[in-house]
Amino acid sequence: MDATNDFQQFENLEDEQLPIAKHKLHNWTHFAGIYAAEHVAATEFVIGATFVALGATTKDILLGLLIGNILAVLSWTFITSPIAVDTRLSLYTYLNKIAGDSMTKLYNWANVIIFTVISAAMITVSATAVRFAFNIPPQLNWYPTNSWFVLIVLIVGTVVVSIAIYGFKAVSEFAGICAPWLFVMFTCGAFVLLPALSLEVMGKPLPNGWADFISLGDQSIWTGVNSDGEAGIGLTEVIGFAWAANTITHFGLIDMALFRFSKKKIYGLTTSTGMMFGHYVAWISAGIMGAGAAVIIGKSIVELDPGDVAYYALGWSGFVIVIVAGWTTAVANLYRAGLAAQAIFKNHSRKKTTIAVGLVTMIVACFPFVFSQILPLLTYAGLLVVPVGAIVFTEHQIFPRIGYTRYWLHYRQLTVSTPAIVSWALGLVFGFGLNALNVMSFFYLFIPTWIFTIVVYTFLAGRYGAKSKYPEAEEKERLRNINISKFQEQKAEGEQIIIKDTTLFTKILRGISLLVLLITVVLACIVLFGSEDADMYTQNREVFYKYAFICTVIYFVTAYWALQRGKIKNT
Repeated sequence: MDATNDFQQFENLEDEQLPIAKHKLHNWTHFAGIYAAEHVAATEFVIGATFVALGATTKDILLGLLIGNILAVLSWTFITSPIAVDTRLSLYTYLNKIAGDSMTKLYNWANVIIFTVISAAMITVSATAVRFAFNIPPQLNWYPTNSWFVLIVLIVGTVVVSIAIYGFKAVSEFAGICAPWLFVMFTCGAFVLLPALSLEVMGKPLPNGWADFISLGDQSIWTGVNSDGEAGIGLTEVIGFAWAANTITHFGLIDMALFRFSKKKIYGLTTSTGMMFGHYVAWISAGIMGAGAAVIIGKSIVELDPGDVAYYALGWSGFVIVIVAGWTTAVANLYRAGLAAQAIFKNHSRKKTTIAVGLVTMIVACFPFVFSQILPLLTYAGLLVVPVGAIVFTEHQIFPRIGYTRYWLHYRQLTVSTPAIVSWALGLVFGFGLNALNVMSFFYLFIPTWIFTIVVYTFLAGRYGAKSKYPEAEEKERLRNINISKFQEQKAEGEQIIIKDTTLFTKILRGISLLVLLITVVLACIVLFGSEDADMYTQNREVFYKYAFICTVIYFVTAYWALQRGKIKNT
């Protein structure tokens, strides 16, 4: 093959359309930060209230969420990460290779819509916190009723789009700053409002041991009775909820877009920062915060919005956490939407498609209904993409093991994959059919749907050419991949190298940012353990509100300053 001509061919392609170059791979810390920040989101306040409304018990919540989130981590580790690291491609690019243009465009349009709406919902949540701070009336209709709310949405959305257009590195850096603070604040919020619950139910500011805590939870938070006064969900439903919450990204393989940057397959375990510390801790903390805020305000937990809960848990820092938690999730999902759009409009850069999608996202975010319907959207979106994830998993992992040819459609130079389209359609009919027949809990429908699609696609692909061998095409593909690596190595030589700054001042800035987080935790512990009666609790809580906000400001200033100083470009 003529390397010069191949290099010219690659020059005309966007980086997103090629495997990720070796010099652009990242260590585990990047992924730990991204998942930590993305999965401690403003929706956690809503999901925390959802478990209360569904009537789970305290023990089922503590054990079920643990098991379900562990299963989610394992799904990323053994299903998503291996394929992403093997191919270094996003799902959108990979799917085009094995399913052809027609199905890929349809699927990418579906993903653009899904992730646009998710991003819009997060922007709306962030704007809701700002609304609360400036005393703008609640937006209870499906359309906006206040022009100032619309302005706030547009400002918040502009920040999200500005971060997302700079790609994976900007997303990971933003997440890396926000993640430690989000962990601390969700935990501290539970510490601050637990005494309010204990005083209301037990007449004392702190439960005496584990048994007391379980009793407090059963009486005031996770009572085992749903909002209709009937017996609530059990352990298996809680496990399924936690596992299925992110099927769109692990079984559905959307997060190939992130893990293609991973140096090792085992980095799939970094999702535990989002699942174990994020979902597990955040959902439990959100339940405690919601119940505590409900006691203080005198309303039911299901009547509160994230701004209400966050304010009574964290004071002015509560507004910040809702805004930042909304941003971190919106940025990651807008990045995914931009990738999907770029895979459709191949002649445009990812930045341009992200800007275009971002503008649409900001318009959608002005309509409050997107947030109120986010949970049904996530549930059905997961079932929608799981069959596609099954097709990719089959092609990549199963075909080589049973003697079928991976990339057979690409080798045959076909543009339409009948087996893929039919398998996706039948998978949807099967999954939603099971749901209509109410055969099993909706939370587990993705498992039989995934298995069914694998069987159907294997059978159909075998009949359409996957059983055949294509030695000449495989050799051509191998040489092309070699030339891509050479092209990327050549391109890397002309790029700037970023080295970390290890000067004393930068270390001091990082030290200060960690110190103020520690001070915030100490202040929350004083509220939790140092309040002997109701009056002292109220005083301690007000002190926490004041100094926690000061610590929040100092943290973001020093953390961002240290990040900027920590990057020295060596040309």
